[in-house]
Amino acid sequence: MIMRPNFFSKAACAIVVLFCGGCEFYAPLPLEQHPKLAANLSELRLASSPNWPETGKLDLSKPLSADAVALLAVLNNPDLVAARAGRGIAEAQLLQAGLLPNPQITGNYGFLRAGPGTTDSWTAGLSEDVRALVTFSSGRRAAELGQRQTMADLLWQEWQVIGKARLLYVDRVKQDQSLRLLKDARAVLNDRLARDRRAVDQGNLTLAAIAPDLAALTDIDKQVADAEQKARSGARDLNLLIGLEPSAKLDLATEITVPTIDPTEVERLIPDLPMRRPDLVALKLGYGAQDEKYYGAILAQFPALILGGSGGRDTSAVYSIGPTVTMDLPIFNRNQGNIAIEKTTRRKLYIEYRNRLTAGEAEIHGLLADQALLQRQLTDAREHADEAEHAANAAKAAYAVALIDARSFADLITAALTRKQELVTIEQSLLEQQVALATLTGIDMPVADPLPDAGVSEP
Repeated sequence: MIMRPNFFSKAACAIVVLFCGGCEFYAPLPLEQHPKLAANLSELRLASSPNWPETGKLDLSKPLSADAVALLAVLNNPDLVAARAGRGIAEAQLLQAGLLPNPQITGNYGFLRAGPGTTDSWTAGLSEDVRALVTFSSGRRAAELGQRQTMADLLWQEWQVIGKARLLYVDRVKQDQSLRLLKDARAVLNDRLARDRRAVDQGNLTLAAIAPDLAALTDIDKQVADAEQKARSGARDLNLLIGLEPSAKLDLATEITVPTIDPTEVERLIPDLPMRRPDLVALKLGYGAQDEKYYGAILAQFPALILGGSGGRDTSAVYSIGPTVTMDLPIFNRNQGNIAIEKTTRRKLYIEYRNRLTAGEAEIHGLLADQALLQRQLTDAREHADEAEHAANAAKAAYAVALIDARSFADLITAALTRKQELVTIEQSLLEQQVALATLTGIDMPVADPLPDAGVSEP
């Protein structure tokens, strides 16, 4: 009677050590109480990443170009940091899908207390779920495609962040140019108004005559205030996209280097969109994963079958051993519901992919048409700006020798500044179109790498 407790205690300890040796243990992860944003560029992450190795070559001692801003955003954007953390979930799901189901062990021990028996009884058994093995390969394949889909989705998010960073960069540079032109125009109006007021004081001009100048100056002051507000808002948005505090200062290069888009090259890339664009690749991989789930649901029609063996000893010291079988009778449930769910989901993903592909091509063609129109408008705007600049230079020379009055001089100068501002606006729109096209076609961007058989066919 003394040996039995010792035996069971030792067995229990051995089982605990055996099954807990490779276990994961809990560790707390306290939440941060304050936002974590960099105070300046030196606090940003600058190490290169697999998709963007050129990020390791950034030189922060120089004014930042559009590409430099975009690469900083790729590495430090808070949403991308969170998305990369989520990548581990897909990897964990793939790991789980690759684990074979554990066999099951059963046993019991009966202590003899009374009756004709001569010894304690015991039984032990070992079994395995056969249906889990039947669907194992399909589940593993679905998890693998799902993990690749997560990587493609992450790359598409990076494309989007790069596109947004470039747009904000263009907006900031062009807003600064427009603001300088507005301030130049305001300076001219202020000078003209000062001259008019001196003329009023000298009795050479009435107050009613300077009313248009006052109205024009009020309007230009409002435009300057609006432009300054947009500039502050754009600077704040760009800082947050990069992971900087809103008050941090960014030194941006005024020479915009956004890639120029060749319409012929874009047309050549359109047929390759399903292989280039990460969002389309992700949808293809998601469709492939769902196809595997549908196939797995069909395989799961196989009845639940547990095979094994068991043996034991009864109280008469008779030993026995033999196979055990447990199987569902597929009378009421043949997995019809799950099959219908997976099949319908696959059809839904097929339609989503087709719609995304159609919308993507239509959007690119629309941008190409808009770009052609903007190019024509840009040519006209440059001609008008050159003409206005020529007239302004002539006005300066004429005003210097008193051939024109101050009002005419100021009107011609203001007209030239207005034409320049119109030119800046069209240039900004054209650059924004180029950024959008580069983002939608993946020019100069890494592309996703789908599995060879992850295509989408009519279900």
